[in-house]
Amino acid sequence: MGHGYDFQSQEDTRPWEIHPIWRGFGCIMVLLIPLMAYAAASLIIDLNMEQNWGFPVPVEMARTVDINFALPYVDNPGINLSIPHFYGNLVLGAVLMLIGYGILMFIYILLYSMMGPPRLGPLDAKPVRKKPKKRRRDWKDERYRY
Repeated sequence: MGHGYDFQSQEDTRPWEIHPIWRGFGCIMVLLIPLMAYAAASLIIDLNMEQNWGFPVPVEMARTVDINFALPYVDNPGINLSIPHFYGNLVLGAVLMLIGYGILMFIYILLYSMMGPPRLGPLDAKPVRKKPKKRRRDWKDERYRY
């Protein structure tokens, strides 16, 4: 670097800004989709166990998980939670969460394609159209055998 060179960082500025409503909506969906997926998984597994829909739940996934939480040096017995088929709920909830985020992404794609900016700006050139290549007849082609 030469003598007297001053380095100034330039901030990246975007030509657009995201509306705060969309940021809030995204934040709510990030919190809401996992909760809805876990609740739906719990309901689906409960109904599958009761009505025997034909989807067997493995024994490892149907186990009840006991969570004991007690504070040290306190006289109360603590909190004892018993969650039936917890691992099954987690696995099915993760699958439902992926499906939910996929649906949300597809809705965003549709909205952006309908209301987003045009693909080409005013200074962009039109896309070049390529001419189709002429197909050469091959002597091995079945249509041209005698």
